[in-house]
Amino acid sequence: MALLATLLALRKDARILKIPPYLSALLILVGVAWLLVLPLNEYSRGTYVSENALLPGQVHTYFSGSEHDVFRAYRHEVAGLVDLPVQQRSEKLTELFRASNLKVATQKYTYTPSGRNISNENVYAVLQGPRADATEAIVLMASLKTMDGEHNYSGVALVLALARYFKRWSLWSKDIIFLVAGDSTSGSQAWVDAYHDAHDPTKVESLTIKSGALQGAVGVEYPAGPWGHRYDELHVVYDGTNGQLPNLDLFNTVVNIASGQMGIRCTLQRMWLHANSYQARLQTMLRGMLSQGLGHATGPHSAFIPYHVDAITLVTVGDGWHDEMGLGRTIESLFRSLNNLLEHLHQSFFFYLLLEAKRFVSIGTYLPSAMLIAANFSITAIALWVQSGRSQEPIPNIAATKPGPKSSSPETSTESKEQVQDEKGSGDNNTAPSTTVVSKDGATAIIPTAALAVSERPLFLPTAFVLAAHIFGIVPLAIFNKLPVSGLYSSFLLTANLSALLPLVTAFLLSRFGRPTVQESTLIHCFSLLFLGMFLSALATLNFSQSLMIGLLSAPLSFVRRTNGRKSSIAQFLLLAGLNPVVVAQIATYVGKVELLDVLVKAAEGWEVWGLWTQVVVWLVWWPAWFCGSVVVALGLV
Repeated sequence: MALLATLLALRKDARILKIPPYLSALLILVGVAWLLVLPLNEYSRGTYVSENALLPGQVHTYFSGSEHDVFRAYRHEVAGLVDLPVQQRSEKLTELFRASNLKVATQKYTYTPSGRNISNENVYAVLQGPRADATEAIVLMASLKTMDGEHNYSGVALVLALARYFKRWSLWSKDIIFLVAGDSTSGSQAWVDAYHDAHDPTKVESLTIKSGALQGAVGVEYPAGPWGHRYDELHVVYDGTNGQLPNLDLFNTVVNIASGQMGIRCTLQRMWLHANSYQARLQTMLRGMLSQGLGHATGPHSAFIPYHVDAITLVTVGDGWHDEMGLGRTIESLFRSLNNLLEHLHQSFFFYLLLEAKRFVSIGTYLPSAMLIAANFSITAIALWVQSGRSQEPIPNIAATKPGPKSSSPETSTESKEQVQDEKGSGDNNTAPSTTVVSKDGATAIIPTAALAVSERPLFLPTAFVLAAHIFGIVPLAIFNKLPVSGLYSSFLLTANLSALLPLVTAFLLSRFGRPTVQESTLIHCFSLLFLGMFLSALATLNFSQSLMIGLLSAPLSFVRRTNGRKSSIAQFLLLAGLNPVVVAQIATYVGKVELLDVLVKAAEGWEVWGLWTQVVVWLVWWPAWFCGSVVVALGLV
């Protein structure tokens, strides 16, 4: 009880408030350290196929010989389609599919993100499985242009050749849909939206032919010239929109077939020379996290994953000795494996970080990293809440505990007895009022009443301010998603300048009315960090990388405070100015050597076409938290 009495006294001690900043810093350091140890063998695992029905690489493939001549003929046909109008190109592709005795249909779509006109047409064909009942289907697709803007001659030709080849087999227990998309992202997005009746009929045409539930999708990007090109390795692209990932079994099946059965080396995240060292694993993991955190579409497969359709894109890279027949046999073997499935892929992981083609980290291992960083905001918010209720008194001195007289009565010795005695301090003006806490064993602790004083918290202004900051984020969100291309760059620069000055202007206007007080500014900071911590914790379970990135960029918000020292306030404000989300975007585009306008255009396209939510997180969560913290610091300057 002596220990309990001491703890009861300490919980009111103002010195306790000095601990949270160190605890927050510790959580951030541990979170980063946790991330850095993931590439080690002790914290990662070798990949494996959980679904036994897939049986990857267990079938003999026959796509070779005379099929090579068919493929080259199709490639020649596709090369002649490049300069044709959309209508004529679609008619020619329709004829080629119908020549293989397939049901063929077309789909037109028109999007207008940022005032641009994205108008094109998809062509697709359905192979009805001889052993299928039209309840399940697999998609093989290729876009007319790759993600890098190159003509996908060999990719489209391979889809046409495989469509003709698959038609001759009677073993298919699922329908196979062959899709030639008008472009690499919008085309597949329009098609899969319409397939699930989730499209806008004014922009996207409905599908006239459908099959059953989609069980998987495979995209092909073979950016060879019209005369062909041999490749060295397969780049497996697996990132989906908003950081979603396909079932790991699909990725493992592709790698197992390509590298094990076909002898084709597989790479990921553009790591062409992967030495399987710690540095290479870490770099691969960080590249994957960056791609996942941005949430953008990385290929035609990305549109399928939000509909819980596992999908990947196979991209040929390098100069080597592998030809289109090797890629064709890889796809044939993959579709034979998917054809074996009796149910949707579900046994393996949907949340993972890949270190290389045959090593990964599961969610249970990496999730604590983001959670620790998110928790630091909650801890700081709790500390600020306690601080806002403390009276502004000097730190009290706690008297040493001393044993008191013990009662000889058996009744009082077995009962819990607490006596709180308030002394008014009359007669001696130099003696502060105190409270005596007596435990049942007689131990006492004397603490000044000032340490127990709690002041009333004014909640209206802090709550209204934080809510207004988050609501105001809708303005730039709407501007950058609706403005035409011609006004995007200038609007971004204007926003960058205004957002840098807005905290100072806001702090100046508030100070003119004598608000907020120190207590109210503490509560503003408290509520802002509390919301940020809760949101990042929830986001970590959906998009780990995005949560971690925003958490690290927002980490200084846990340590800045409203101070009376001008130099300290200026230093803090300059630090936060450099972490303005708008400034971070400018720095990132400069470091990544990409055009800022291209990023803004793609973001607007992602908002309208892909359903991208990255802008929502930036403008409605990250920016308001930065703004509230900056205003709190700026109050010390005005």
